[in-house]
Amino acid sequence: MSEFTIRLARPGDAADFFRVEDDAAELLRSEPLLEGIPIPPTTTADHHAKVIAMRRSLTALVGDEIVGFAESGQVGRELHLHEMSVARAHQGRGIGMTLLRALKIDARNSGFRAITLNTFRDVPWNAPFYARHGFVEVTEFEGRPHLAQSLASAVELGIPAETRCAMICFLDQAS
Repeated sequence: MSEFTIRLARPGDAADFFRVEDDAAELLRSEPLLEGIPIPPTTTADHHAKVIAMRRSLTALVGDEIVGFAESGQVGRELHLHEMSVARAHQGRGIGMTLLRALKIDARNSGFRAITLNTFRDVPWNAPFYARHGFVEVTEFEGRPHLAQSLASAVELGIPAETRCAMICFLDQAS
């Protein structure tokens, strides 16, 4: 039996999503590959609540404590993963992998064709993690302007474009 559970996110989870995301972001702030690169600000609880209301986000719990989440929203016939975070004290236990697998299953069962995201290219628990789980880098943004817009927003924050990438996982090929 697993030490954690996954469920559909609820409106009351928003403040905990903020806490978990802020805690997990400490790893980015201390990552040597990102030295001197601004880290995007933690999403507000109000914004988390709005995304949760779209009913496409998942929560990971240990007992009653929220320790992780995958937050996504619909973009056409694709699901865009806005944020996936696991609290540092609970990392390395398969929570992120399970959240991603559950998100893929839910998206496939709901008729979505793919899951998209934007992430840091070289940070081991970012693009390399997603690549191990069926995601490939997107370089052509035709039909996916949200990916280009997200990358442009990161550059506006001062993040060098070469450190970021867009990725997609086609669900008919996903495991």
